[in-house]
Amino acid sequence: MEGWCFVLSRCLISARGSPSTSLEVNSCSFCRPAGPSAPAAPSAPGPAGVPDRLFLLNPEGPHLDPSDALLIFCIDISGSMGITSPVSSDDKTIYRTRLQFVKDAVLQCVQRLCYQQPELRVGLITFNNQVTLHGYEGSGSRLLGDAELIDSEYLKGAASAFLSPPPLCQTRDRLQRALLGLSEGGSTALGPAALLAIAMASRQAGSKVIVCTDGKANTDLGNLEVEDHDAHTLLSSTIFYQDLGEWAASKGVTVSVLSIEGTDCRLDELGRLADRTGGKVLIASPQNLHWEFEKILEDQAIATHCTVTLLFPQSLCLRGEREAEHKGTREVGNVSPHMEITLQFGAKEQDPESAVPLLSAGERVSVQLQLRYRLRDGREMLRVLTAQREVTHDSSSVLSSLSLAIIQLNSSQAGAALAVRGRFQDARAEGDAQRLLMDRALQHNCSAEEEQIYDQWKKTMEPIHGSIHDYTRRKSVVSDSQPLTDKGAALLYGMKHSNTNSISLRDKQRPQ
Repeated sequence: MEGWCFVLSRCLISARGSPSTSLEVNSCSFCRPAGPSAPAAPSAPGPAGVPDRLFLLNPEGPHLDPSDALLIFCIDISGSMGITSPVSSDDKTIYRTRLQFVKDAVLQCVQRLCYQQPELRVGLITFNNQVTLHGYEGSGSRLLGDAELIDSEYLKGAASAFLSPPPLCQTRDRLQRALLGLSEGGSTALGPAALLAIAMASRQAGSKVIVCTDGKANTDLGNLEVEDHDAHTLLSSTIFYQDLGEWAASKGVTVSVLSIEGTDCRLDELGRLADRTGGKVLIASPQNLHWEFEKILEDQAIATHCTVTLLFPQSLCLRGEREAEHKGTREVGNVSPHMEITLQFGAKEQDPESAVPLLSAGERVSVQLQLRYRLRDGREMLRVLTAQREVTHDSSSVLSSLSLAIIQLNSSQAGAALAVRGRFQDARAEGDAQRLLMDRALQHNCSAEEEQIYDQWKKTMEPIHGSIHDYTRRKSVVSDSQPLTDKGAALLYGMKHSNTNSISLRDKQRPQ
């Protein structure tokens, strides 16, 4: 097995030179069996000398203003937000509600944003048994309830008709008054509120929605309070959040979900919104809500609608992707800074009836990475990087040159992607295969740094290999259909979207 890892955001940012608008191809080494290839057209050098081409796909396309992107706070004000927690203040203990903690956290974010990004457009949506779109100067608020919260198309229309917020420098005072005036009560119409927030944000690619809640959605649309006795309703809600995440990604909207420690929000289902759009799934204590909001805000999308395609000769194939052949495509969607992606590939199992010959030692094969994405100003780009790799049958030379950091990251991402879908046995099998590979690599390159990376990997994968029952709602893991606890969902979604820095940081923060 081989691996391929790249820092996706760096690939997008480092694209240099004027983009081309046309390309002539005389011969394609990926569409035919291995053999002598025609000379490639000269290309500008990319990372590590890899030939690099950049294309503008919509030269006549519309120019968008990135500053028109929206930030929508979608805040739970249901009755459970009135539950209190003790706080020490001036040598005495006072009790504050969850909603008070949330209001303080959002107010701090608004104050900082107004100072650092005064042109940012910030909106506020709150929800209990009703959903309120909070207005601005010259535009009143909109309250939706009852039957209005059942019809998805009606909700999209209501969001479309609601005016976009002006820049924060013009709305800060009213926004602060709206936050300070919030009070808790009622049920949790989270599903309709999330839909409205995403619909508002969808006006501009690169927009962001932050959903903050302390409980399960329990109204008709997106109801997550049902248990196994109502499997039909739960399946309907699963499909609702899955489709809503797909729709948000198609509009270039990033959705993050922040829940409060000690609550049950069914983050395994709600987290689908963040998983598909490149957002975060976080759990915070009431006292730390502000820092978690800031953690979400610091990740700004640098591109949207990103698709990654990896091409190999027909004698090689990708593994674990939608197309398990010599061409694989992954729909990434929104790209944030420091995003890293890993993919697996290897030699095809030889079919006696296949016309594709085996690779020979010393032969050079082409590997091509295609990144298609949309910048926040509306330009649609295609970046193509092509590398040559030499085939060897000498396993010792390969093992001694392996990067354990890349294998560790790939194992974390691939294992979590399986586990978050309930495929725990497959996740363990994936980890076992990676462990054997790392064991063999350490026999050829056993440095202190490599040993440390290996120890980090074992700690990272321990929840999947040793204690997955601590993260499922039913303690007996006997099938691939075990729902995750909120803690398990936040952990696995985080692992699925981890990068090398986040893995190291997680291990440093892990209690001993």
